[in-house]
Amino acid sequence: QVQLVESGGGLVQPGGSLRLSCTASGSWFRINAMAWFRQAPGNQREWVATITSGGSTNYADYVKGRFTISRDNAKNTVYLQMSSLNSEDTAVYYCNGVTYPTRDWGQGTRVTVSS
Repeated sequence: QVQLVESGGGLVQPGGSLRLSCTASGSWFRINAMAWFRQAPGNQREWVATITSGGSTNYADYVKGRFTISRDNAKNTVYLQMSSLNSEDTAVYYCNGVTYPTRDWGQGTRVTVSS
């Protein structure tokens, strides 16, 4: 069973930065492209960014230039460095595999952007 554990969220002022982390089961993680998703209150979950097992990245237009996805395969962890945050980034952030996604989503980590 795959376990996903997201962390690093919190309250941040507009224009601020946060780094999110997601740790997953080893073998599943290493063969997977990984992605971050987010779900704002009242909205459906939406894709944010993807990183392949080889390190290639892709971003949604609404975070491009502000967010950076990275991964550390030795730590089975994917990161999301977020900067220039605004109120529209307020959401619960989740990670999941892309190549082999799991139905067992983690609890997510809440990001609130507010002054």
